[in-house]
Amino acid sequence: MEATMTPDVMMKPHSLIASDRIEGTAVRRPNGERIGHIERLMIDKISGKVSYAILSFGGFLGLGSNLLPLPWARLTFDRKLDAYQLDISEEELRSAPSFTEKREFDWGDRSQEEALHRHYGVAPYWGEF
Repeated sequence: MEATMTPDVMMKPHSLIASDRIEGTAVRRPNGERIGHIERLMIDKISGKVSYAILSFGGFLGLGSNLLPLPWARLTFDRKLDAYQLDISEEELRSAPSFTEKREFDWGDRSQEEALHRHYGVAPYWGEF
């Protein structure tokens, strides 16, 4: 028996979301101020766990944006804002490990992932440092 998804089923609120629906979702501070949007997710191929989200912020009309790898555990979804919430100061945002669209970033470098999680004081998805 083949399962089909009707629009009614897809609209019911639940805890799962398709990855393509996360990309482009706004990221806001607790006061509702927009910081940026989620550019993409980085998912561990073996465990299936989300390691971090890439936050795009700054720039103008998407040009010259900074890309910020952000531990998934730092984000919470706010249904009222229909956005991910990030409690981060402007100083913490500016000092966070980031890169520009033109700079290469080694997505698989575990030491960079560890430094990123340490910066935010969040345990990585794989456990202890």
